[in-house]
Amino acid sequence: MIGSHVWVEDPDDAWLDGEVIEINGEEIKVKCTAKTVVAKTSNSYPKDPEFPECGVDDMTKLAYLHEPGVLQNLKCRYDANEIYTYTGGILIAINPFKRLPHLYDIQVMQKYKGAALGELSPHPFAVADSAYRQMINEGISQAILVSGESGAGKTESTKMLMRYLAYMGGRVSNAEERSVEQKVLESNPVLEAFGNAKTVRNNNSSRFGKFVEIQFDQRGRISGAAIRTYLLERSRVCQVSDPERNYHCFYMLCSARKEDVEKYKLGNPRTFHYLNQSNCIELDALNDSEEYIATRRAMDVVGISEEEQDAIFRVVAAILHLGNVEFSKGQETDASEPKNDKSRFHLKTAAELFMCDEKSLEESLCKRVFVTRDETITKALDPNAAALSRDALAKIVYSKLFDWLVEKINVAIGQDKESKFLIGVLDIYGFESFKTNSFEQFCINLTNEKLQQHFNQHVFKMEQEEYEREAIDWSYIEFVDNQDILDLIEKKPGGIIALLDEACMFPRSTHETFAQKLYQTFKDHKRFSKPKLSRTDFTIYHYAGDVTYQTELFLDKNKDYVVPEHQALLAASKCSFVSSLFPPLPEESSKSSKFSSIGSGFKLQLQSLLETLSSTEPHYVRCVKPNNALKPAIFENNNVLQQLRCGGVMEAIRISCAGFPSRKLFHEFIDRFVILAPEVRNKSGKKDDIAACKKILEKSNLTGYQIGKTKVFLRAGQMAELDGQRGEILGRSATKIQRRACTYMCRKKFVLLKSSATQIQAFCRGQMTRHLYEGMRREAASLKIQKYARRFLKRKAYNNLRFSAISIQASLRALSARNELRSRKRTVAATVIQTHCRRKLANLRYRRLKEAALIIQCAVRGSNAFGELVKLRMAAKETGALQDAKDKLEKQVKELTSSLQLEKKLRVGLFLITLLEVDEFITFPYILK
Repeated sequence: MIGSHVWVEDPDDAWLDGEVIEINGEEIKVKCTAKTVVAKTSNSYPKDPEFPECGVDDMTKLAYLHEPGVLQNLKCRYDANEIYTYTGGILIAINPFKRLPHLYDIQVMQKYKGAALGELSPHPFAVADSAYRQMINEGISQAILVSGESGAGKTESTKMLMRYLAYMGGRVSNAEERSVEQKVLESNPVLEAFGNAKTVRNNNSSRFGKFVEIQFDQRGRISGAAIRTYLLERSRVCQVSDPERNYHCFYMLCSARKEDVEKYKLGNPRTFHYLNQSNCIELDALNDSEEYIATRRAMDVVGISEEEQDAIFRVVAAILHLGNVEFSKGQETDASEPKNDKSRFHLKTAAELFMCDEKSLEESLCKRVFVTRDETITKALDPNAAALSRDALAKIVYSKLFDWLVEKINVAIGQDKESKFLIGVLDIYGFESFKTNSFEQFCINLTNEKLQQHFNQHVFKMEQEEYEREAIDWSYIEFVDNQDILDLIEKKPGGIIALLDEACMFPRSTHETFAQKLYQTFKDHKRFSKPKLSRTDFTIYHYAGDVTYQTELFLDKNKDYVVPEHQALLAASKCSFVSSLFPPLPEESSKSSKFSSIGSGFKLQLQSLLETLSSTEPHYVRCVKPNNALKPAIFENNNVLQQLRCGGVMEAIRISCAGFPSRKLFHEFIDRFVILAPEVRNKSGKKDDIAACKKILEKSNLTGYQIGKTKVFLRAGQMAELDGQRGEILGRSATKIQRRACTYMCRKKFVLLKSSATQIQAFCRGQMTRHLYEGMRREAASLKIQKYARRFLKRKAYNNLRFSAISIQASLRALSARNELRSRKRTVAATVIQTHCRRKLANLRYRRLKEAALIIQCAVRGSNAFGELVKLRMAAKETGALQDAKDKLEKQVKELTSSLQLEKKLRVGLFLITLLEVDEFITFPYILK
């Protein structure tokens, strides 16, 4: 209806609120603060006129549970520095991008200890306390799932949860011995150093999934812990896109103490290929030197010895040097060798750090050995294949190193195998969609699909429990599952992962053939499509949005194997640490040709994780990044809304809306809608409240609602309908009051206006007569003034015009005479110039011809004389009688030579005379002037 407050969609701010000013069938015109919007009725939502200024701490308390209502509530709370909000049992945490130490001190922990969920303001401590109390009281293991996109604050939220659990379940320990919970908390710097990196969206993004199992004894004390990791992004070791960074440990080591840098032969990070692929080397908020010291200190805490630390960083340095080894064509066909002395230096350094033979390392990179039934074949690799072999070695070494660190931390922390209960904290990457999405994003989004299915089932279960507590019939509520997406990806034998494994097992398979196989298999699948402008990409319609994947590196990244040459080389290392990373494979597994892949292994890890989560009672923390600039006090609606969709919050709301999204306690419902049935106003008591609510709903002619034990449950849209009826009654009442008030005010105003008008009319008539007489006098005077003024002005204008004409004529005549004189002078000057020019050119041509003739004559005479001299010399050899003739001829030659020199001097003289004449000719016009 006109005058209602609604929400309408906006491309810039997601949703805008305004007032309906016009209705045209299915379209409405809404006046917003900054502009007027025309929208369809189906795309608008009612706005709660009684929405509290600072929002509500649990969004299930909202009168209208829809997207704009949720967004408005989160923004109001964020502006008030309330960064935590509940949605039922789900905690939404918005990253403030600033320190709020007062929210996490020991006094806050004491306040939340034993408090029921929802009794105090939303907080991660409340979720952790609820999980701990439920574990103690019901004897059921718990799990807290922390998710969100990169930069949303997952790691910090996980730290807060673990701090509270350590506070609740910590045991008193000796001063010299660190407790289990301290080791768990202090293992974070080690894992962050080797598993975190800067991405486009976050400066400290975890590039692996982490599930921390905190084990408790019968008394609720922490007795052990274990850390499970999933899908480390190993390809980042060799490939970094701008403006991202590689793993922090590489930059920390390059900024380490001087003696460490010299020991590992490191230097500026920009000199290493694995680091200089991106221009981002340093971070403003991160001091790599200090982080290196903090990481070494954390390694001491978790029990990594000095020798092991030295071996760890030796391996990290070896990976950096390995990346600088370049290859060129060798002497044999399709062979390769280190490109130059620089590459050989890095190869030698890597071998020294790995403590293996340099020649063996070179051969393992440049050659490949194939074992057949009859013989062993050694094949040389071309430079590109050798570079791929180098990168494969770097990735597998780093992956093994990371797995060793996790295992070492688990051993140092200690696991309690007899523990009956555990609380697991899952810190895992959120849904990702970038401009380029490769195999890592595919696995990450598969994880989120699996967790979303688990999340949907849990939310649906919570809805069922709410309805059962209130004795509400919920049997007809539908539950939408995303199992079709999971089948598309992981179903055997026809899922995407199965087809990828099949493509990896065939040597001649490429990403093009893999993509064509996908197009043929899933051409009719509603969740799969082929982009029009690409031949190898594919798009999957995930629950959180469409993602287009590029298949170029899918096959390489899916292959999970260790090259036998690399295995043998590093297993034989003189360093016990390096050799322990590559233990000899069992004989049966080494002979087996069964293919294993990253995708299949990750699928099994997910299955194990889901089985663990299914055996626990889940709690959810959804972390949200309010802006992409990573700055405080900025709330971008579209960005937050997208994350709410990706995090499943909007799906939880959709599930709620499928049942009874609007719920009000009896007294709240009566206070708001008692105007619909005024006769129930004075009744009190629980039975009277139920009767009053029924009476109000009956008079409203609503159907489909249900009344529980403490609340009224309304279907989607019924709250808006009740508000509409309430608004109509309030409008009619306001109209009656306005009518009476307007009548009184208008009569009073009329009487006053009538009295005033009479007085004003009398005064105006006298004033008009006086003004008329004065005007007549002024008119007569003005006629005389105009007559004399016009005469004076006309005469003055005539005189000015006459004087101007005479002056212009004289000037034009003088100008014409001067122009004619100047023309005559130019004609005479031109004639004189032409005469001298022709004379000088003719004279110059004559002298040049004369000079040339003299030169030719001299040359001919000299040539003839030289011929005679030759003849005389020949004759003089035969007889001595001709000696005198020879002398005469030589004398003639000398004379001719001197004549030639004289002619040359004369030519130079003539040339100088010519130059002087030309110079005189050039300067002549200026002389005339």
